[in-house]
Amino acid sequence: ATFSRRKKNSINPQSELYGQHLQFYGQPPLENISLSEFETFAVERLKLLKTVENLGVSHVKLTDLYISKLEKELKALNFPYRPDAKSQSGPTEYEKRRKDHISHFILRLAYCQTEDLRRWFIQQEVDLFRFRFNDLDPKQQLEFLHKNNLRYDTISSEEKLKLKDQLINSSFGVSGITVMEHEFYKVPFQDALDLVRLRKVYLKQGYAYIPHQDIVTIVLNDFRTRLSKALALTARSLPAVHSDERLQPLLNHLSHAYVGQDYSIQKNVGKISLDQIDSVSWKSFPLCMRQLHQSLRENHHLRHGGRMQYGLFLKGIGLSLEQALQFWKMEFIRGKVDADKFDKAYAYSIRHMFGKEGKRTDYTPYSCMKVILSNPPSQGDHHGCPFRHSDPELLKQKLQVYKVSPSGINQILELVKGMHYQLACQKYFELTHNIEDSSFSLNHPNQYFLESQKLLGGGKDIKREMDAPQRSQENAASKGSTATQEVAANTSQHLAEMTEDLDSFFQDA
Repeated sequence: ATFSRRKKNSINPQSELYGQHLQFYGQPPLENISLSEFETFAVERLKLLKTVENLGVSHVKLTDLYISKLEKELKALNFPYRPDAKSQSGPTEYEKRRKDHISHFILRLAYCQTEDLRRWFIQQEVDLFRFRFNDLDPKQQLEFLHKNNLRYDTISSEEKLKLKDQLINSSFGVSGITVMEHEFYKVPFQDALDLVRLRKVYLKQGYAYIPHQDIVTIVLNDFRTRLSKALALTARSLPAVHSDERLQPLLNHLSHAYVGQDYSIQKNVGKISLDQIDSVSWKSFPLCMRQLHQSLRENHHLRHGGRMQYGLFLKGIGLSLEQALQFWKMEFIRGKVDADKFDKAYAYSIRHMFGKEGKRTDYTPYSCMKVILSNPPSQGDHHGCPFRHSDPELLKQKLQVYKVSPSGINQILELVKGMHYQLACQKYFELTHNIEDSSFSLNHPNQYFLESQKLLGGGKDIKREMDAPQRSQENAASKGSTATQEVAANTSQHLAEMTEDLDSFFQDA
């Protein structure tokens, strides 16, 4: 694979770039690399980003356990993991930095294609960048800022002494002792709007005085903005990339890989009967879906947001279109909707959900991130994430009704207070299933259901049926046109061998 048609110079122009432990990925790679190396770099960075995602869901970011696990993965996959790390064997630090650089740009090609893919890629890269920036000592952080044209300077000891009282009063977690011990950066206030908004910094004459532990906020905002713009530009060049029959199947496969389970694939239809829904709702539904089911049973109606969130979830656990129409109709006619009105006003949207109307889009059940971040519920709504959108006191009452222990409720509320909503849901799973530590990282309501059914002994067939179509979909995505089928097949076969372990890694991580 070629990143540039320029010939290699006798002196590698990127030697200076790889002299840094960390970079903003502003310059694309200019060298030629083999297709085999292209594939290896891409798959291993994808493994790394998946680990970043799983750790972010399973642990509070930048805690000791989070740091040790991510450092272990960086080391195992031969990526740069500490500025002062000296490798006794294996790749040199230069080779690790080269791999870090090239693999980032390869995944840009795979993850610039849709808004969801871009959002996922940016979030994991930002989290990885945060971890690595925090690994730098204050002097290295300042050098990084200056090398990347972020001309933020630390203030002198004299200025710190002069502004000591103001810095203590306006900076979170800063005392008289730490003012003199730690660095403060003088930054134009428009570059620190997030911190200004939270009233976490001292302002004077158009400058924000930022304690060393908060400068990462500024750097991450800059990195996120640069990466977002770069992905938009990369998307424009995709037609040229897709014309290369060697790369198209590989990039398609990579872009499918992050999603993990595709819960829109209807191969487990009929595994759940309508009679079972009530019983499995309190055994195996996540709190968001249990809440929607209970509200539907009590009120015989859900607004559009609730119907979409719950309807797609039910589709994902195995309800067929016919079952879904029967389920919703039976419930709605118990309320204020007669059969004729249901057929006219609601049946269309259910068929649309299954891809049988309109654009024939086969809608995918909502992930945790989609539930948390999009379409917040308003008065009278029951959709959304209870850990994110419920008042803490109401959430506490609901958990008490659902027989969660007082100590368990306190653990959940502490996680909610820290805005760790998926961790709170995972804790709810552990408490309601009487297990100490769940063996998965929760990121989807349908994943919660499958893991629960597996634990209770009722989900083996469902899991097996749902895993198979995912693999077949990826294989189908990697086929090229008739003219290039042989090349595409070879590439696909080679990639399938490489990513067989990757699929199990995603499930086991």
